[in-house]
Amino acid sequence: MPDRIIAFVMAGGQGSRLQPLTAARSKPSVPFGSRYRLVDFVLSNLVNSQIRTIYLLVQYKSQSLIEHVRKAWTISPLLQDQFVTVVPPQMRVGSSWFQGTADAVQQNINLVEEHGPDFVVVFGADHIYRMDIRQMVEFHKERDADVSIAALPVPIEEAKEFGVIAADAEGRIEAFQEKPANPRPLPDDPSSAFASMGNYVFSTKVLLQALQDAQNAGETDFGNHVLPRLLAGGSRLYAYDFAGNQIPGIKPYEAQVYWRDVGNIDAYFNAHKDVLGAEPVFDAFNPEWPIYSSNYQGPVARVLGGRLDNTLLGAATVIHDNSLLTNSIIRREAVIEEDVVLEDCIVMDYVRVCRGARLRRCIVDRHNVIEAGSTIGYDREADSKLYKVSEGGVTVIPSGQANVFARTTSGFGGYSE
Repeated sequence: MPDRIIAFVMAGGQGSRLQPLTAARSKPSVPFGSRYRLVDFVLSNLVNSQIRTIYLLVQYKSQSLIEHVRKAWTISPLLQDQFVTVVPPQMRVGSSWFQGTADAVQQNINLVEEHGPDFVVVFGADHIYRMDIRQMVEFHKERDADVSIAALPVPIEEAKEFGVIAADAEGRIEAFQEKPANPRPLPDDPSSAFASMGNYVFSTKVLLQALQDAQNAGETDFGNHVLPRLLAGGSRLYAYDFAGNQIPGIKPYEAQVYWRDVGNIDAYFNAHKDVLGAEPVFDAFNPEWPIYSSNYQGPVARVLGGRLDNTLLGAATVIHDNSLLTNSIIRREAVIEEDVVLEDCIVMDYVRVCRGARLRRCIVDRHNVIEAGSTIGYDREADSKLYKVSEGGVTVIPSGQANVFARTTSGFGGYSE
């Protein structure tokens, strides 16, 4: 009989370091690439791993995420144990919102009890990666682990910025180090250390007892409270080496171990470079391990003229004559008018960039009209008076206010999410 597994996906993050992209949406709902949202990556990993009983725990500014999941993530209404369900704070045993990762699962412990799974996986919703989670479950079973934690080998000098896992040669965890000055290296590689990815596999009985103990102690977080308590109590905690995870269909030119935390504007912007080019570091096209997202029903993109160099186009975009687009990503239902120059830009849905505009190293959020002749991204001091400019010099134009106005000016409507 196959293992019974349910998944909790932590999708309530505020994403304060991604402002203004998270001004009206939660971090997992932030768009990525030409058609995805951040949450699509973890959900695709779970579904491709044959884990299809999925609860998405939401909290802050969740409406955009709820609408996306409703339209994009209906698996099969005929199979009762295959679903992606959004779960906001239920306040079943109190009046508080989720106070931490452990508290979020504790508030929904009835869902675990109803399903009676063998294992519970708890994953975050805001990273870019591919992972066969079943391989991690098999690792967990082989070691008779109580908890397994996904760990990413990172250079020792970078490990100071992460929660570090100190483990022996078999992967058994011996200590946790939070952003340590002297990270403990891997047993077989003194130049690297294990960084916690914040993704967990729990044996169900261990999880239920640990959550009860945490509730009694007033503890709310897995990483800060529950896992250190389990380790101190002698539980069997193991680090699963993400570098050993094998995904079918990965091309030779791709990074064989790819995981990006896009927690701030510069990291988010730079991750988009990884999906561009003839041989991208992260190739979104992989029929053997697809990334699922919206079943958008609008028309295809139209290129009426201009020049496109290393640029991705979303559905229903329109590119007009004499425009020049370089190293850019244009999402759906955007219109680029005549004589526009875009260099290293991310243009999101329902945006019109008007005639003669010049943009460089910009992120333009949804429902915007960039006025004719605008110049953005060339004068940091001037841009800073109007927009957020990141430490790396990326200018972010926040989402527009009037959806109807943006759709009218773009010439489309009726297909949006």
